[in-house]
Amino acid sequence: MIDGLGSLAQPTRLAAFRHLLLAYPESLPAGEIARRCEVPHNTMSTHLTILTRAGLVTVVREGRVMNYRADVKGFRGLIRFLASDCCEGRPDLCGDLARLLPEEVEDMKETTMSPAFNVLFICTHNSARSIIAEALLQKLGKGRFNAYSAGSDPAKKPLPEVIERLAKLGHDVTNLRCKSWNEFTGPSAPRMDFVIALCDTPEGQVCPDLGEKFVNVAWPLPDPMSFTGSEKERTTLLNELYGMIRRRIEIFTNLPFASLDKLALKARLDEIGDTARTAS
Repeated sequence: MIDGLGSLAQPTRLAAFRHLLLAYPESLPAGEIARRCEVPHNTMSTHLTILTRAGLVTVVREGRVMNYRADVKGFRGLIRFLASDCCEGRPDLCGDLARLLPEEVEDMKETTMSPAFNVLFICTHNSARSIIAEALLQKLGKGRFNAYSAGSDPAKKPLPEVIERLAKLGHDVTNLRCKSWNEFTGPSAPRMDFVIALCDTPEGQVCPDLGEKFVNVAWPLPDPMSFTGSEKERTTLLNELYGMIRRRIEIFTNLPFASLDKLALKARLDEIGDTARTAS
C-alpha cells in the first residue's frame, strides 16, 4: 500500500491516473496521456511504469500498440486500506465513501498486486527462439512477468513447426507473431526490466543494442533455421531447444528478485546463459 500511496504523491502521476480513471474501462496510449498531462512522452513512460508497479495501472496490448488502463481493483484496495478504520467500524466518519467500496470484504492480499516485470526476448528473425521464450515465460511466469519478443530483422511469420510444437505443449499461440524490436523503443512502448538476447552470436548473427536502461544479458542458443536432417531429427533438435529455454526460464523465474540489486541480477542471468552451468 505504501507503493500505491507514494506513486500518487506526485502531481503528474496523480493527473495521469485521474485521466485513466475517467477513460475506464477504455485504455489510453502513453502518448495521449502525456498530451493530456502536458509532459514529454519519455517522462510519462517513467511515471506510468511507477504506477504499474504500484498496482494501480495495467498494460494492455491492442494490436501492435501498448496502452494503459486504470486497475480499479488495485485502486479499490488502496481506498479500502485508507478507509478500513472508519468504514468498517465507524461508517459515520466516512460518509459516502463506503459506497465506493464493494459490499463483500476481499482479502487484502488479493487486492494488492505485486509488481510484474517486463521481459523482452530478442533474436534475429523473431521466428523461433524468442517466440518459444515468450510463450514459456508467459505461461510459467503468469502474474509476475509480462513476456515479449522481437527481432532485429523479423521474418514474416514464426516457423510453422515452432507454433505447432508450442500448441501441442499447451501454450497459447494466438498472439505470437514476428515483430521488429523498434516496436519497443518508442514513447508508448512498455518499459522493459530485462532484455535477453537469444542470438547464436558465435555464428555471426547480430542482435540489436537496446542500451543500458535494462538488465541486458545474452543467452546464446542455436538457430532452428539451421537445423538439418530428417523431419524426425529436426523435431528432436527443436524439442531439445525448447528444453534448454525452459530450464533457463524456470531458473530465472525463481530468482530472489527482492534481495538482488541490478548488478547481482545481471550476474545471475549471465550464469543462467552459460550453457555449461545451465546443463549441470
